[in-house]
Order: sequence, then structure tokens, then C-alpha cells
Amino acid sequence: MSTPAANDRTVTDQRSIDPSATERDWWRQACVYQIYPRSFADAGGDGLGDIPGITSRVPYLKDLGIDAVWLSPFYPSQLADGGYDVDDYRDVDPRLGTLADMDELIAALHDAGIKLIVDIVPNHTSNRHRFFQEALAGGRGSAARERYIFREGRGENGELPPTDWTSMFGGSAWEQVEDGQWYLHLFAPEQPDLNWKHPDVIEDFETTVRFWCDRGVDGFRVDVAQLLAKDLPEDTASLPSQAELDAMDRTSGTHPLEDRDEVHEIYAGWRAIMNQYDPPRTAVAEAWVATPERRALYARPTSLGQAFNFDMLEADFDAAQYRRVIEENLAAAAAAGSSTTWVLSNHDHVRHVTRYGLPPRNGDTRKGGNSWLLSGGKQEDVDGAGGLRRGRAATLFLLALPGSMYLYQGEELGLPEVGDLPDEARQDPTFFRSPGEDVGRDGCRVPIPWTRDGVAFGFGEAAPHLPQPESFGELSVQAQQGVDGSTLELYRQALRLRRDLQAAEELQWVETGREDVLHIRRPGGWSALLNTGQQPYPLPAGQVLMASAVLDHDQLPAQAAVWIREDEQTPQA
Repeated sequence: MSTPAANDRTVTDQRSIDPSATERDWWRQACVYQIYPRSFADAGGDGLGDIPGITSRVPYLKDLGIDAVWLSPFYPSQLADGGYDVDDYRDVDPRLGTLADMDELIAALHDAGIKLIVDIVPNHTSNRHRFFQEALAGGRGSAARERYIFREGRGENGELPPTDWTSMFGGSAWEQVEDGQWYLHLFAPEQPDLNWKHPDVIEDFETTVRFWCDRGVDGFRVDVAQLLAKDLPEDTASLPSQAELDAMDRTSGTHPLEDRDEVHEIYAGWRAIMNQYDPPRTAVAEAWVATPERRALYARPTSLGQAFNFDMLEADFDAAQYRRVIEENLAAAAAAGSSTTWVLSNHDHVRHVTRYGLPPRNGDTRKGGNSWLLSGGKQEDVDGAGGLRRGRAATLFLLALPGSMYLYQGEELGLPEVGDLPDEARQDPTFFRSPGEDVGRDGCRVPIPWTRDGVAFGFGEAAPHLPQPESFGELSVQAQQGVDGSTLELYRQALRLRRDLQAAEELQWVETGREDVLHIRRPGGWSALLNTGQQPYPLPAGQVLMASAVLDHDQLPAQAAVWIREDEQTPQA
């Protein structure tokens, strides 16, 4: 039996949450399920997922046991970047439905006891947004053009972009318009960056926040939350080069393009609006910043309230890396008065069962994971069985931690990354702007399978907008429903049990005597163990609540996790 050592420590966020947490704190330990709407369920029969399709699957979501849905962008869009190029923040893409359909979805989710978080994309609009169309029509020096970041070009006639900056999707970060000026787009050319010093921009987004709060949404996921505030001189000659930008300090809050301290003035305005509702609306920042301390600023009660911790997206299946990530993020969340978040997969990253089927990166993010995509990796290059085994173990262990867990649609089915999509099927702007060197994020956005067969495995009645591999049939909901030991039933069991066991936001580390095994104890007398090694580990005596793999009597197998109610409890150190 594993017994605590003298240096056992208790980690807490300094705020105990009663199991019957108040309605206003529902998000602190919620399990949130991300839906990429165009790839979840197609009720319209056109190959594109839609809002009525999601509504039709609410019983499935309720049975899964989630607390909330995070809905990726569903707004009118030309889909230059999967819906993150927004034409109108207060409407629904007609290919996906109507505002009435959204009202029906909100009501259906709430009737099922499920909250709704919607994506909001404030760094940029689409180039079809009314603000940008007015900026083009207004011309140089117009008030409308001041809502964006326009600059004069370099060269004899301004024919060169203002700087050598590179966009996130490759190519120049500047695009020239007909009258010769250039506008900044840190992402695709169809996504011009807004000028958040302009009062019209501030007012319009505050109107959007109120609009969706009034319709009943429970919170917002804020896209690239760190990029809104910028400080760029008007004089093109004074703009820094890409090399100078890369060398600038990203920890002081003074970088000209990202994570500036004044961004929190914007979110303080949003927070004031969200706090006017009962219960107050929640928000979570997607903030890719330099340190956990900088990220914690977005999670303060005076700002958005919670921020994504993406460290598990970059960690190997490794006990030491896991412990470091857990301790750092629990401490940062505690300092902010928030709760942390755990994420293994989302719409921007290689699905974690595939990531864990590749060689470990050992801290080098150029290896494995996304670089497998960059090199056009094939499914046969992946240890699929090993990746699924490790992925199931990682999920079960993270679900035992205090904080919120964010799941991505299809991970409950153990879906792998589709790494071998044909070039002609790809949609991600990264693929087109590389060009072709980075195959992009389409592989994790392939529509999920509901049935064993059919033209789209139950996704809809038409060929899906991204092709599904034949292997999806045996990974479908129909194939796994009610099957003991399936990944779907593992998730269902874990989510039900997690809700029953949920207590104060604290944990105690129990030393295991092995560097590749983690053991945490949670309030209420239950524990979780994770074995990332190659050899089995003796279990403490007690009642096994559930496991990610079949146990061999009193042994935790290699690359597996277990929840257990121990027979003996040693006082916390």
C-alpha cells in the first residue's frame, strides 16, 4: 500500500467550495464540452453541421454528463478561418440556422441542465463586416478607417508593406487596399485587426455582450484575448521589424502587439456588464502569454474571471511534466481567485490520442504533435493503440483534479487526428498561406461519427464538408454505446462519478516512490493515481471506483489511471 511521506503537501486555491456550490460559481469545477458547429451534427442535409443539428443531440449531451457547452463561432462568415472571420456578431450564419434556432438551442440546453458558453472574436472582424466596408468606402483619414489599423506603405510609392511582420497563418501581416493604404491582419487577410482605442469598437462589443446575455447565454470564450490592446506609431518608419518584435519583453505588459496591461481595462468594462445579470455571466480567456502569472491577470474577478491553461497541450505523457503543470496552474489560479482549466484537445490542436501515439517531445515543441502535421504525417505513423491507452489515462486523471475540464467533441469516442486528408479537401488558411508546408487544423475538425455506416456515419444525409475515414464507423456513438470498457462509456462513467465526488478545490500529493507514478488525494476520502511508466504499480488497499484500463488484481497497469476510495486515510501533512 502506498503511504504518504513526510513531505506530502496539500495544494489548495484558498477557497473551499461546498459540494452544493452556488449558481454563480458553477463554472469553477465545470466540465465543458466544446462543439465545433460545422462538424457536430447536420440537420439540414447539406454536409455542414448546424444549430438544429446540435439541438437534436442535446439528449446525448445530457447523458454524457457535461455541465456546459462551449459553442465555437456560428456567426455569418465566409469561412476564411473556420468561422473566426465574423461578418456580424449578433446574428447566425444562415447556413447554420437563425436566431430563433439559437433561442431553441439555449432553451433545450437549459432544460437539460446544461449551460451555454459562446465564442466571441474581438481582435478582428471579417473584411465583410459593416465596419470594414465603411472603412474602405471612407478612404484615407476617415473616421471609419480609424476603427482598424491602417498605415502607409514603404517604398517610393508605398508599394511595400509597412513592416516585414508575418501573420499567424503565414505570409505578410499587411494587406493593401485599392487606395494604396495597408491594414494589419495578424491572422488571415480576411480578418482585419480592430483598433481597440476607438470608442465605436468598445461600444459595439459591449452591445454584443449584452445582446447574448439577454438571450440567455451563460458565458463567453474570448478568442486570442491577449491581442486586443496595441500601441503602434502612426509613422511607418517608426514601426519595429519582425526581429525587433520577437526580441521584445513579453512579461512586462508593454509589448506593442500583445498582452498589454491596458487590455484589462476593456475586460473590466465587459465584467461590469456581465455582473449585472443574475447569476453573473462567466468568461474564459484564450490568452497565449509568456507566464502563468501573466495569464492569471485575465482570470481575476475584475477581468474575465478564468483563463485557459494550455500547458497540457504541450506536455508529454510524463508524470514529472504533469506534476509541474498541475502545481504551477493551481498556484496561479489561486493567486487570481479563480479556478484553473484542463485541456487535452481542441479545434486548433492535434487530437491528444494521436499526440500521445507519437514520440515524446521532451520539451521541444518542434517535435511530435503539430510538427507531425507540418510534415504531412500519416495515420500509420502513429501508435494508435498506445495513444488511446495513454489518452484515456490522462483524461481520467485530469478529471480528478480541481478546476474546470474542457473536452473537445469526439474525444469521448477516442477519435484520432485525420492526418491524411487530401489536399483538395483542406480548408484551413494555414495550408494555403504556407503554402502546403503546414497542413493546418482540418484533421481535428472532421465531422464526428454517430452511426456505424451511412454516407456520413450519421452526421447527416450528405457527404460531409471534410471527409471521414472508414475507421470512424467503429468509433461511432452507435458502436460504443453501452459497450463496457468503450471510451464513450469511460467518459460517461467518469463524468457522473466526478459530479458525485466533487468537493473543495484542493488536493494532497501522496509520494509514490516512483518518478513515473502520481497519486493525489481529494477531500472526501478518494484518490486518483496515474502510472505513466512501463511497469505496473501496487494499488493502495480500498474500493476501486473506476479505471482507464483493466486492473490486474491489486496492480495499476502501465500507462493507466484509477480512482479509488482508500481503506485507510493518513492525516494531511
